[in-house]
Amino acid sequence: MTRTMTRRLVAGALGAAVALTGLPGTAVAAPRDTAISVGRLVLEPTDRGYAGSLPVTVTYRGPEASYLDLTITEPVPGAFAGLDPADPCSYGVAQPARTIYCQVPGGPLQRGERRRFTVDFQVFTTTRTYPMITPGGQIGVTTGDRNPKNDTATFAALFRATTGSLRAPRSYVRDTSTDAAVAAGPAALTRQEDGSWLGRVPVTIRVAGDAPHDGYWLTPTLPSGVEIVGIEPIEACTASCLVAGGVFMPGEEREVSLLIRAPAEVSPGALGTGSVLLNATFGWGDVLTDIDEADNTASFDVTAG
Repeated sequence: MTRTMTRRLVAGALGAAVALTGLPGTAVAAPRDTAISVGRLVLEPTDRGYAGSLPVTVTYRGPEASYLDLTITEPVPGAFAGLDPADPCSYGVAQPARTIYCQVPGGPLQRGERRRFTVDFQVFTTTRTYPMITPGGQIGVTTGDRNPKNDTATFAALFRATTGSLRAPRSYVRDTSTDAAVAAGPAALTRQEDGSWLGRVPVTIRVAGDAPHDGYWLTPTLPSGVEIVGIEPIEACTASCLVAGGVFMPGEEREVSLLIRAPAEVSPGALGTGSVLLNATFGWGDVLTDIDEADNTASFDVTAG
């Protein structure tokens, strides 16, 4: 055997050994347990901002059936609207965008299964005659087993213009501070059949700008002996009351009534002056800072009879 042939045989044997032992060089990486891919997220103009869906495809190659976990980072803070098909999700801390934790809808995936679904988004901002774009969206999938092989995909939110165009989009920058104001009218309490007094405080809330928020809350301070008993339209109401209707559009105004009560022993006449404080919350109930806090409080008179 010639020396040249001997060198070739030795080199081939070494190459095979590298591939088998997984040493750096010619080794082939093992396939992922999961793979995720996304389409394009186009947000269409609607009568309440923009809405659209991100197409997602997940492929599972694990050895046995498994639930798959999703981690979704919003491209626009507060924009996540759910999964289709629907599946429960939980929210992380807003920083300012939230991280959303879900499972791939439809139950456990079988080995080799490919599943498609959408992630829905809605942005409550004024629609524009020009297209916009914002990057930063990300979605990841994990198998949740002891040795997961995971995958992630990034995406941007593309806002279609009211003219229908998607060409040459401008950057979309959302407000970071709320800009809201509250006004309140006087409350006249009337005697009830049981002798107690009941009345309404008319309240008007106006929101400017598109800072992300989950809702607005009213916190009343009432004259001695008067208590809050509810809000109309009906919403959660204890020490503070949630304004019905969900997220506000820029420039939107809503009217509600705080229901207040005084006991039967209260005499007719002026009961004093109350006030109401307006605050917005986002994420885990964090209270947001308003541009002008002076117009976030309104006073009102309370009279019995």
